[in-house]
Amino acid sequence: MKFIKQKIKNLFLIKPSPFKDERGIFRRNFCSQLLKKNKLNGIIKQANISENFKKFTLRGFHYQKHPYGEDKTLCCIKGEIYNVTIDLRKNSKTYKQWKGFYLNDKNRNLVHVPKGCANAFLTLKDDTIIHYYCSQKYKPEAEKGIRYNDNEFKIKWPKKPKIISEKDMSHKDYED
Repeated sequence: MKFIKQKIKNLFLIKPSPFKDERGIFRRNFCSQLLKKNKLNGIIKQANISENFKKFTLRGFHYQKHPYGEDKTLCCIKGEIYNVTIDLRKNSKTYKQWKGFYLNDKNRNLVHVPKGCANAFLTLKDDTIIHYYCSQKYKPEAEKGIRYNDNEFKIKWPKKPKIISEKDMSHKDYED
């Protein structure tokens, strides 16, 4: 696995090193030792799968308030997404900046999202499946969100979302 640092501190694009032979392809999808080697949290307290039936479904932006902030490592195991991470750490040099990645079942890339950042994705194909590992269990009382089109961030989505939950659309404008 190759960890590619991004401008946002502790945000990494992770490129796997798949092994291919006549049987198919094998790849490591998570390695706590390599995360620790890159000075990242390698603890998993929860793993989630997001199955999305239709393209242009948007999920997010989601994050959890301190002390329940969570690191997430996610990949697209079927289909394709455009994944966006926003840095919400007020003491960060990249506070309020965002970074987007295309993740799909062809490039097999992963994204490691550090705690203190909000994350969202837009599906670009029908029947898209996302798998992600979290360093913290889900705590409903700590859950926070940002609307996908909040003017504070000016996210450039590759397509207009068509399906968004009422909950994700109801987030107020972001405030420091």
